[in-house]
Amino acid sequence: MSEPMYEPMPEAMVEETSEDMSEAAQSSTRQKTVAIVSKPDRPELSQVLPALEKWLEERNYAVVMDRESAAYFPGSTVMARSELATRSPYLALVLGGDGTLLSAARAVAKAGTLILGVNLGTLGFLTEVSLADLYPALDAVAKGEYVVESRSMLICSLVRGEEVVATHQALNDVVVSKSAIARLNYFELFVDAEFVSSYKADGLIIATPTGSTAYSLGAGGPILKPDVDAFVITPVSPHGLTHRPVVVRDTVEIEIRVKTAEEEAYLSLDGQVGMPVRDGDVVRCVKAEHAARLLRFHKTFFEVLATKLKWGDR
Repeated sequence: MSEPMYEPMPEAMVEETSEDMSEAAQSSTRQKTVAIVSKPDRPELSQVLPALEKWLEERNYAVVMDRESAAYFPGSTVMARSELATRSPYLALVLGGDGTLLSAARAVAKAGTLILGVNLGTLGFLTEVSLADLYPALDAVAKGEYVVESRSMLICSLVRGEEVVATHQALNDVVVSKSAIARLNYFELFVDAEFVSSYKADGLIIATPTGSTAYSLGAGGPILKPDVDAFVITPVSPHGLTHRPVVVRDTVEIEIRVKTAEEEAYLSLDGQVGMPVRDGDVVRCVKAEHAARLLRFHKTFFEVLATKLKWGDR
C-alpha cells in the first residue's frame, strides 16, 4: 500500500538530536490553532461552545470558529468554513454528524489538519466520540494518545467542451445522476482512457473507501476497508442485469461521459455540493493530493461496522 492507515503516536519517535529536541521544545510552546466546526440547528451547542472555548484558551490554544458555530456563541475569530485552512489549524473539532465532518474534511484536508469528530447525529460512521467524551478525547489528543487514519479523497472536475467549469473534492463520493423527473440517463465509463462500459441507469457513483459504506453500499456496492488503495464505481439501478460495481486502483483516472440529450443530469459531491450537468459534459476524477486525517481512539473499523450496521455478535 502506498500509505499506512495509522501514523505513529508522537511519543513513539526515537533518536532525536539535540537540535531536533530544541525545535520540538519550541514547537510545544508555540500556540496552536483549533478550528471549531458545528452542525446547524443543535441548540445544545449554545451551552457547549462557551465552555469549550474557555477550556481551549486556558490551555493556550487559539480558537477559530466557522459561521455555523458563531450562530450559537459569538466568541472567537469567525470565518467561512471554506477559509479555515488559511489559518493552518492543528486540530479541527467537528461537532455534528458525518455530514458535518465531510464538509470539514473538504475544508481543512489541504492544511494537514487532524480532524476529531464528535457525534451529535444518528448513525455516525466517521464521528466516533460522544459529547460526553469530548474532554477526555481532547486530553488524549494533548497527550498524543491517538492514531491517525489517513482517508483518501477524490478531486473531481466537470469539463464542458475544452473548459474546466468546476473542480471540487469529496471524501465520500462523486455521483452523476438523473434529476428527479428525468428518464434514465446514458453514461460512458472510461478508466485511464480505456472504455469500460456504457450504462443506462439512474446514476453512477465513484466512491472512496470511506464512501463505500454510504450511497454506494445502498446501491449494492462492496465495503472497502479504509486503508485499501482503491475506488469503487457503482451503477445506480442500471438497465442491464450484468452491470455490477467495479473496484479499481486509486492511481487511475476515472472519466464519465454524460449523454443526456434533452434530459437533465446532476453532479453531486458528498451529497452536499452539486451542479447541473449538460449533454456531452465529462466528469473526470482522480485521487486528491491530500488525505483527510481522522483521529481514532478505541474502536477498529470492523467494530464500527458491527455497531452501526447491527451485525450479530459472535
